[in-house]
Amino acid sequence: MNVNKYRIEGNKQLKLRDYSPSEKHDYSEKELLEKHIPKSIDRLKELHWRLHAEEKKGIVVVLQAMDAAGKDEAISYIFSNLTAQGLKTTSFQKPSDSEQKHDYLWRIHKALPARGQIGILNRSHYEEVIAPRVHDLLEEEAVPDEKEKEETWAVRYRQINDFERYLTENGFEVVKFFFHMSKEEQKERLLERMKNPKKNWEFSFSDVEERKHWDSYQDIFEDMLNHTSTEYAPWHILPADDEWYSRYIISEVMNKCLEKIDPQFPEISQENKEKLDKYIKLLENEEN
Repeated sequence: MNVNKYRIEGNKQLKLRDYSPSEKHDYSEKELLEKHIPKSIDRLKELHWRLHAEEKKGIVVVLQAMDAAGKDEAISYIFSNLTAQGLKTTSFQKPSDSEQKHDYLWRIHKALPARGQIGILNRSHYEEVIAPRVHDLLEEEAVPDEKEKEETWAVRYRQINDFERYLTENGFEVVKFFFHMSKEEQKERLLERMKNPKKNWEFSFSDVEERKHWDSYQDIFEDMLNHTSTEYAPWHILPADDEWYSRYIISEVMNKCLEKIDPQFPEISQENKEKLDKYIKLLENEEN
């Protein structure tokens, strides 16, 4: 798979309408489920195990989308296969009273991975340039000094880009996935959650309320992608109507990122090798 076709190059002025949420491809669902995704995940597990063992670099994964686009399922079907010690997952909701007393990136720092970890942000710092803008929630005290309210978004885009550059320059790759879903597909998924008693727990009444702002969300997503997809922290647009194909793209993008890092298992010193041989013989000759 050529994952570069889903990567948004920096400074590209894209139109979301030019990206199909249900792109045609050459894989059947059976092929994805039984062959391609398992093979890709096996590779991902091996590379992630090396990353965790080496403890030199980390990866920040950003998942951003409308409700029911497949973020949680991507975590369940892709990332949950990885060793738990090398994985950190944080889901972001509306900022708490405590979080609102700090700068808007403050709560993100607690969610960042350590070296040797993949940190998954289920929603992220990008919420601060989306929801407040859709619902006009930006309070006066949050506006940067000497800036008009509407200038805040350009300032935050710059700050987010600087923040992600800081992370990458300090050994933490930033990989971002935008789940591009059609309004019709979201309707079907929400109805399934509402009608199926076993899925009622996944449903929130606010999910339906937010659909009233669909067009505003799409405009803001487009603006966000155009201003924050950079060479060092690119966005990838997923055709999210096709859940399994999107998951395959995610696993392949992650593999490409890890292959670039090329983590290696640490080698023990000659002194410890000799000590290791001694202890191997000790155990082999141990009497029961």
